[in-house]
Amino acid sequence: MPKIKTNKSAKKRYHVTGTGKVKYKKQGLRHILTKKASKRKRQLRKRGVLSPVEQKKIKRLLPYD
Repeated sequence: MPKIKTNKSAKKRYHVTGTGKVKYKKQGLRHILTKKASKRKRQLRKRGVLSPVEQKKIKRLLPYD
């Protein structure tokens, strides 16, 4: 039976931690930053953690990570 391929787009966007949680980079910090509050921009810098339901979907796309 052939190996399962990793979804490359998911690999670039998500990272699985040692405890099995899935982290991602939050959206909205690329352009049009002048109208966004400093607090909002600061909070967007932090990594987000997916909900358990979403984690299951992403882990299916990342079988070896």
